[in-house]
Amino acid sequence: MKLLAQLIISALAVVIASFLFKGVEVDSVFTAILVAAVLAVLNALIKPILVILTIPITIVTLGLFLLVINAAMILLASKIVPGFHVDGFWTAFFFSIILTLINSVFNALGNQERNS
Repeated sequence: MKLLAQLIISALAVVIASFLFKGVEVDSVFTAILVAAVLAVLNALIKPILVILTIPITIVTLGLFLLVINAAMILLASKIVPGFHVDGFWTAFFFSIILTLINSVFNALGNQERNS
């Protein structure tokens, strides 16, 4: 149940973030759910490998290179999911930041409700 709730929250974050950026297009709500699911799989399988391989550059940039990895995951998701289009790297970069912020807000609100 928690996985489904997280997937819906992430899909909602994708929809909201796509409204904030002109270079990101999401065709439907189902596409947003599919994007959230693909991003979850990519973040679980591919991102850890990339993080390990890029430890030296991540240390030199004080962790900022992780934002580049997040943008790469979004660009990869746009290649995989039909109906989800991102214009370029910088759009994906800022989209990933906004997506992370929106997800954090929704998760914090969810945790507040459970703790009350």
